[in-house]
Amino acid sequence: MAGITRESKIYVAGHRGMVGSALVRNLRTRGYTNLITRDRADLDLLDQPAVREFMRSEKPAFVFLAAAKVGGIQANNVRRADFIHDNLVIETNVIRGAFDAGVGGLMFLGSSCIYPRDCPQPIREEYLLTGPLEQTNEPYAIAKIAGIKLCESFNRQYGTAYLSVMPTNLYGPNDNYDLENSHVLPALIRKAHDLKMAGGGKLRVWGSGNPRREFLHVDDMADACVFLMEKGVGDGLFNVGTGRDVTIRELAETIMRVVGAEGEIVFDASKPDGTPRKLLDVSRLGALGWVARIGLEEGIRSTYHSFLEGAVRSH
Repeated sequence: MAGITRESKIYVAGHRGMVGSALVRNLRTRGYTNLITRDRADLDLLDQPAVREFMRSEKPAFVFLAAAKVGGIQANNVRRADFIHDNLVIETNVIRGAFDAGVGGLMFLGSSCIYPRDCPQPIREEYLLTGPLEQTNEPYAIAKIAGIKLCESFNRQYGTAYLSVMPTNLYGPNDNYDLENSHVLPALIRKAHDLKMAGGGKLRVWGSGNPRREFLHVDDMADACVFLMEKGVGDGLFNVGTGRDVTIRELAETIMRVVGAEGEIVFDASKPDGTPRKLLDVSRLGALGWVARIGLEEGIRSTYHSFLEGAVRSH
């Protein structure tokens, strides 16, 4: 949004999460001095009156909506009602609350699972709503699509400057390493680390190992978001990714190498693969001058270091 300065009041919703904390780091590094954050205990984003009052009292110049209920294939598939309900309520409360408070600029952070399961590759932004979604995370995806349409509709009806960014699979500091509810990359880091501590064994990987996935370090994601804000982009949908993908087998082999674990990689074909391939076309963002900088192996290495630091702090 045009007019944002280093002194502008910027609210990061979800600052404790992986994406939100990366946004805070990036903004502080760039010299933004007036960041607003609230812990869940101080502001429940599911509480509409509380969110509305917060927006009216703080009146931020810009909002990053990074708060969401997130999880991997298992969590999305089992807790379907929670994922669609909570995400719909959070985004509705924050976007409407921002509008009512006169907030001019907002960025909604979604997920690449919004695109049809069998999309042409790489996936362009205009493929949204052109086919059926992946069933395992359909409720979450529908909630995220609703957020995009909320932003589009407010812009069209009221002239706001609300845009949406769709990251590919993210990883990095503050990720979730729970083996039941995490995404594939942090789950594999945790499994490989446990294998290393045990002195060897088998690394069990869900699915066939054949699906292809693109992975983006969360610090690159945050950099893209702040880049768009500083560019004054106030409308539209932007994919954020690296433009490169790997198989889950290649990912597992890289993680084993980085972690220094010894053992056999075993694939459990009884578990779901999810979407066969998911590679984003990032040319729309690239045309504005932004590209990802952190390579996958470099990113996994730094992420494993942050995992180890977290493991030390928890004991």
